[in-house]
Amino acid sequence: MTAALAARAPAKINLTLHVQGRRADGYHELQSLVAFAGVCDHLTLTPGGALSLTVDGPTAQAAGAGDDNLVLRAARNLAQRVDGLKVGAFALTKYLPVAAGVGGGSSDAAAALRLLAQLNDIALEAPLLVEAARETGADVPVCLDPAARMMTGAGETLGPKLGLPAMPAVLVNPRVPVETRAVFAELGLKPGDPYGFGKHPVIEEGMNADALLSALKKGRNDLEDPAGVLAREIVAVLAVLGAARGAKLARMSGSGATCFALFARPPSGGARGARDRARSSELVGEGDAAAVRGGRRLPLDRFPPASPLPDAAVPRISLRAIFSPGDGAMSHRGSITAISPARRACYPWLSIPGLRTVYI
Repeated sequence: MTAALAARAPAKINLTLHVQGRRADGYHELQSLVAFAGVCDHLTLTPGGALSLTVDGPTAQAAGAGDDNLVLRAARNLAQRVDGLKVGAFALTKYLPVAAGVGGGSSDAAAALRLLAQLNDIALEAPLLVEAARETGADVPVCLDPAARMMTGAGETLGPKLGLPAMPAVLVNPRVPVETRAVFAELGLKPGDPYGFGKHPVIEEGMNADALLSALKKGRNDLEDPAGVLAREIVAVLAVLGAARGAKLARMSGSGATCFALFARPPSGGARGARDRARSSELVGEGDAAAVRGGRRLPLDRFPPASPLPDAAVPRISLRAIFSPGDGAMSHRGSITAISPARRACYPWLSIPGLRTVYI
């Protein structure tokens, strides 16, 4: 029996996302610096037999195992281009949230194409593999070879790999799915409309952490505002991350709802120390790389309350034990909690100990 092949499907993080306008074909013209995180889904392929897929893991139900799963779609798209393509049984362990702005489904599809390429001796740069990726989804090509790089057009044009420094980060997903199509629709651009609000900062090979952070601060995510209209929890999450002690940048990834904060220094003391320090603070963090530190509250009455809360409620955010051991799995040790006298709504968060711009 042939041994199963295995691959990771890391989360894609849009460190920047500039919308340049909407093209005549209806697609939006983008400029985005993309990186990949240590947190990931896991995919295996057991060669032989008919093409199939099973899905388990914390977010398996949302991902589904039907014909519309991007793993199967990618495999079928490649089979149309390769006569006698050897396939088999895929098994996906799903950790990444769905419709979350981290390219979970696209990364899964790209991992499937990598495994099929390995099984069939197809080079990763083979045009037919890239064509299958593009047909599967706009974000699949950049996930084929997960490394930091610029992505332009509608995702079809990729720049060279960028050797950028690894950076400590926190990812927070409020467990509110946001449909990409709806976010772009909220942007309100008609075909042919421009939307430029300044040039993308120059990102150079070999930048150190300080230079990279300085450049990123000159960038933006043009989808934050429309996504925040559709999912008000995004506004609250960004407010908390932006107030973090030691946070250098807080931004949304992709079309949301996942947001991230970047830090200059890695966390100290590990996850155990974070949990110990968390027990008496209303808003707590992780020492030098804290999400929020000290026993102080962050009032969010200047923002609309999260949708599960009564209109009259003034939500407050509580973060506990932000960082978790980094084995690629999603952490459920804490939550972002919006609290009101009448009702309480908890949104499990996704955290990683470091955002690595090149993840293999």
